[in-house]
Amino acid sequence: MSAKEIGEKLVAFCKEGKNLESINTLYAENVESIEAAAMQEGGDRVSKGIEAVRQKNQWWGENHEIHSAEVAGPWPHGDDKFAVQFKYDVTNKPSGQRIQMNEIGVFTLEGGKVVREEFFYNMG
Repeated sequence: MSAKEIGEKLVAFCKEGKNLESINTLYAENVESIEAAAMQEGGDRVSKGIEAVRQKNQWWGENHEIHSAEVAGPWPHGDDKFAVQFKYDVTNKPSGQRIQMNEIGVFTLEGGKVVREEFFYNMG
């Protein structure tokens, strides 16, 4: 599959709220996920391996109430990368703080699987 086709599948999963299914279907076992900042106090910006990425996804879902979500793209870049825009309106459950998020994810492919995802967003 091309970067465009894999990106389209990822976007379709995310639009349906099937983020974990996208990880299980499209990601390599050795995937790395890099955030612009640590998601938790004292946490790491980098998650290595598919199980760590699944756990990060689970933590995010358990700690945020999603009011709305928009996903746009993909925008392919050659044969091995694509970008996707994510917009979320969420409430952080532990703090009760409501946040509007606008981020870009850049996904790198190898062997038809996502091997790296990097998220870019304004930390304010």
